[in-house]
Amino acid sequence: MFFRKPSGISWLVVFLGNPGPKYAGTRHNAGFLTADAAERRYHVSINRSRFKALTATCDLGGEKVLFLKPQTYMNLSGDAVLQAVSYYKLPADHVLVVSDEMALPVGKIRIKPRGSAGGHNGLKSIISSLGTENFPRIRLGVGEAPPEYEVKDWVLSTFRNGDAEAISSAAEKAAQAVEAYITLGPEKAMNQFN
Repeated sequence: MFFRKPSGISWLVVFLGNPGPKYAGTRHNAGFLTADAAERRYHVSINRSRFKALTATCDLGGEKVLFLKPQTYMNLSGDAVLQAVSYYKLPADHVLVVSDEMALPVGKIRIKPRGSAGGHNGLKSIISSLGTENFPRIRLGVGEAPPEYEVKDWVLSTFRNGDAEAISSAAEKAAQAVEAYITLGPEKAMNQFN
């Protein structure tokens, strides 16, 4: 028989980004944009300070989920994730990470049940902290850096014109995909959103 901790948290959803107004609306903060969409969709406020992050709990299809926005800056996201995972004793496959993805066109989303960091420093930090790549992710396309941009400058640039609308729509879809992944499982969620 399976006994859960009294908290009942069965999933952790991690929205990656950098804290503070300087980074608001940047490509690297696509995860935080999805957190904003999740707040609206699920009527929660991700504002409780715990685990070096802002958090909120939410019921998704009978599963008690902890939403987490690390406040450590991207490169140290794993610190916040590890604290929450250790506290709730969650397996890696119940840690769903939402992040930006340069290899996808702006506005596209892709769900993967596992994978490498693909050069993403936030994912590298989480992989290092958890000791595995076997955690699911929802990646939001932010487009490849044009030749005149360094990668760092590109991911820290803001969305403009049609890109702003496309990422806003993608964030809404990604917030829906979070629930689909948790309640329907990876195959159905990937068929619906990829």
